Amino acid sequence: MSRSRRTLLALAGAMLLPLALAFAQVPVQIQPGQQLPNPDQARDLLQNQPGLVQQLRQRLEGSGLTPDQVRSRLRAAGYPETTLDQYLSGADTTKSVRPNRQTLEAVRALGVLSAEEADSLQITDSLGQLTDSLRQRLDSLRALRLDSLRADSLADSLAAIEPQGLKHFGIETFRRYSTRFQPSLAGPVDENYRLGPGDVLVLILTGDVEQAYDLDVTREGFVVIPQVGRVYAANLTLQQFHDQLFPRLRRIYSGIRSGNKGPTQFQVSLAKLRTIQVYVAGDVVRPGAFQMSAAGTVLTALYAAGGPTTNGSFRQVQVRRGGKLVDSVDLYDYLLRGINRSDIRLQTGDVVFVPVHGGFVKVNGEVSRPATYEVLPTETLRDVVQFAGGFDPGAYRSRVQIHRTLPPEANAVSGRGRVVVDVGPEQLAGGVVPGVPMSAGDSVTVFELADRTRSYVSVVGNVWVPGQVGFTPGMKLSDAIRLAGGPRPDVYLDRILVARVREDSSMVQLRSSFTDSTGKLAADLPLEDQDEIRIFSRTTFRDLPYITVTGAVRRQGRVQFRDGMTLRDAVLIADGVTEDAYLSEAEIARLDPSRAPGTLARTIRVPIDSTYRFGGNTPPARTAGADAPGSGDAPAEHAPEVRLRPFDNVLIMRETGFGRQRLVYLLGQVKRPGRYALRTKTDRIADLVTRAGGLTDEAYAGGIQFYRAYTPGNRPPNEQVPHPVGQRVTPTDSLPRGYAERVGIDLPAVLNDAKFRDNIIVTGGDSIYIPEFNPVVMIQGEVNSPGPVAYHKGKSLDWYVNAAGGYSQLGDKTHPYVTQPDGQREGVKRRILLADGVPKPRPGATIFVPRKLIQEQASSVAGLVTTAAQVLGALATLIIVARR
Repeated sequence: MSRSRRTLLALAGAMLLPLALAFAQVPVQIQPGQQLPNPDQARDLLQNQPGLVQQLRQRLEGSGLTPDQVRSRLRAAGYPETTLDQYLSGADTTKSVRPNRQTLEAVRALGVLSAEEADSLQITDSLGQLTDSLRQRLDSLRALRLDSLRADSLADSLAAIEPQGLKHFGIETFRRYSTRFQPSLAGPVDENYRLGPGDVLVLILTGDVEQAYDLDVTREGFVVIPQVGRVYAANLTLQQFHDQLFPRLRRIYSGIRSGNKGPTQFQVSLAKLRTIQVYVAGDVVRPGAFQMSAAGTVLTALYAAGGPTTNGSFRQVQVRRGGKLVDSVDLYDYLLRGINRSDIRLQTGDVVFVPVHGGFVKVNGEVSRPATYEVLPTETLRDVVQFAGGFDPGAYRSRVQIHRTLPPEANAVSGRGRVVVDVGPEQLAGGVVPGVPMSAGDSVTVFELADRTRSYVSVVGNVWVPGQVGFTPGMKLSDAIRLAGGPRPDVYLDRILVARVREDSSMVQLRSSFTDSTGKLAADLPLEDQDEIRIFSRTTFRDLPYITVTGAVRRQGRVQFRDGMTLRDAVLIADGVTEDAYLSEAEIARLDPSRAPGTLARTIRVPIDSTYRFGGNTPPARTAGADAPGSGDAPAEHAPEVRLRPFDNVLIMRETGFGRQRLVYLLGQVKRPGRYALRTKTDRIADLVTRAGGLTDEAYAGGIQFYRAYTPGNRPPNEQVPHPVGQRVTPTDSLPRGYAERVGIDLPAVLNDAKFRDNIIVTGGDSIYIPEFNPVVMIQGEVNSPGPVAYHKGKSLDWYVNAAGGYSQLGDKTHPYVTQPDGQREGVKRRILLADGVPKPRPGATIFVPRKLIQEQASSVAGLVTTAAQVLGALATLIIVARR
């Protein structure tokens, strides 16, 4: 596989979940319909990279070549001169540009990019362009065991972001692909940066002389300044180079003075930093060679390589130069305190090596940052707790537990390799964590404070602010009740209960009482911590009285009784009467005061009137006595008020015969179909057909479909239009299911004789449909070929079943039936000696053959006896008839 092909597949793997996991050599179940990208699709993923386009434009602009020079060089190298027009200065940046492999090769041909830089640019940019949704999918691979993944796999870096359980501290810092840790290629740099071949300086002269020079540091370490000559620059800082340049410029420009105070001043700055190549090896996610600016540090290299793996060390990152160790970096200084203690600048050929970790310690429980931390041999429990951010406010600071795995020499005798070490309150005195030595594999647990509260007493019951109140030594019962807002007016005075828990967890009951409702106590008991005070209400000890309002009111139910409540008040609370209310009298059922055996209640009829239809302003009536509904001096036009008693049942009666219009559907082949309102409760089918103008010429009266919906009050359904019977019916029955039941009606007989039995009274919700003539008979159920058969006059049910292929193996030959087009049903009667009673379907009828009911057969003897008895009975009948 060529190098470019490997690059394309690696980039596609970074952007598509299945391929990324395949590179990591992790078993993955591909979802149905999910496909891996082919090389062409992978190339498309590479090409659609806006970040890559921007970097190519920056490289071309920084090369110093004009557009004409770029085109001439492309022409000389054998490329079309317009290959890079979209990346040159002045191009339309709003257009979408798709760089391809030829584009990168053309840039390399110009000398702007080396082969290593081109590969690094492709990989770095593609890894940085992961979409949020894909990143979330990859970050969710928590079930993958990190120790089973290859160190150089992309899946390792992604699944390590949020692993199951405690996370490895610091590992997510280098896994965030939104981080673009790229030092600038154009400065500025710190004062320790040393110049080298490849750097580009800018010398600016101002004052008497206005001039600027671009100075390239040559391979030999010199810069060439017009009229000045060669000046050595390699391995010098900017300040050192400035000091070395001062006497050389002063020879040419006499106006230059010390401290830049003369009529001519000069300034030197970095215009472009050189590129170096460093190597990152060891336990990192993506080991290899990386191109970066000369200002790069160890952190730069680690970010480019994806950081250490879960097996790599964060505490001893080594920098090797020429085979020698020149620096060791502890990343915890950077991660915990934001301090980068590495002051060494990387150089070309340096190796950043991440060794295997030195041992981990887990920190669980009530700390600010639970995680797994790497520890050095000299670090203690105090250091580990500081790594975790210290104790949480809810931490129990008198005990820390350490689970430790003993070294092999310590458990050789007992065979027990694990111990528990408790750091007690003596060692944690003063809130200072002791310096207990830590070992690799230790697990530290910081416990939570016990969920127990003290220094309180509870006041519950009939006070204004029930709950816990703070306890102080010497507190008395009156103090706690006062803090709880005091008793309510309906307080029960005779008893206050105080529950107390003894030291042995047994309970004792104390009591006191109120002298009055102001809260004054008969005995002001001294309280102890966690006492519970219970104050009662008089309302608790009696049933809440109520009345019940039923009948023609808008909201029936129980209403809490109030002293002085009247019948009018109760109807108001029930949202008033309905339009069908009988406003002459109401009935009140009242408990019998005598409570005689067998007596439940006595009823009272009280007058009411139209003033109970609320909504207008009417003067109130005088209140009558509870047992004298008609007494009082109320005006004649108003019914008197009637006082109610607890547990009364008020019935507002309804008007006799009141009802809204009852609607009936009459559709199909009538002259004026529609939804008709019944005139009387005795309207019949013939009356409706007459009101609809009679039947049309196409009407098939014998196929009437009459449905009755049994709804409460026989009211019509909510605008539900019935569906006429079509050619298709349910496979288990011959009746449609739009309405509850279909009724068989002989409409031709009804139209000929209004007194015919089928001219039934219609009611609200009925539906009548008159179809057109239907010259087929439907056969459904257990036949070999169910479906329509053309009608043949005079043919029986069995003939139509045979026309449909005959009975199936499961068809019940003894119980088929036909639903005639008018809804009447006729069944088959099978006889042993006499002819069978087989109905003859009419046009539009439906034949249904049910499934044979398979039951356990009785014994063969019983079957023979039954059959013999039937045969003998039939023979006896014939003999008797013959003798007559």
